Amino acid sequence: MKPILINQSILILIDLQKKLMPAIQNSELLIKQCLRLTEIARLLSIPVIGTEQNPKGLGENIPEIKQQCNQTIVKQFFDACQDGLIEALPKNRHQLFIAGCESHVCMMQTALGLIDSGYQVHIIQDAVGSRFSIDKEVALDRLQQAGAKLLTTEMLAFEWIKTSQHPQFADILKAIK
Repeated sequence: MKPILINQSILILIDLQKKLMPAIQNSELLIKQCLRLTEIARLLSIPVIGTEQNPKGLGENIPEIKQQCNQTIVKQFFDACQDGLIEALPKNRHQLFIAGCESHVCMMQTALGLIDSGYQVHIIQDAVGSRFSIDKEVALDRLQQAGAKLLTTEMLAFEWIKTSQHPQFADILKAIK
């Protein structure tokens, strides 16, 4: 497994939409984790890309998430790769860190599309959600079998910075706590 590198990383937030979030289990915690991730990514100058599934029907991403994204891809396909995500990714970055909803639909299909396109895909397990826990569990299992790596928000933060001597260590520690 290749080491996680800041200059190779992109954070992708899948479908954290106004009308969808009330149906997602533990949505408040999920949103909190995604906001932590965006704060850490911003501190480290890591690009953040969001997606929105059919925003006319599900609404846009919640405002606090949308404002943290460098770019938002509007899509109709469940796999965002089919609606322009690949083209939006910076060409010199191949480590993708994915959070969002729903684990077993758009998040999973997008992650599988990215794996098929040759990217190193990591799923941030404490920052993904579905309406039902069984769907999330099965999706994470399937993704791991397909080659995605599972990690948590805190694991990722510390792997990005590698040392307590990192210039952003104190700020990242605040974001985690």
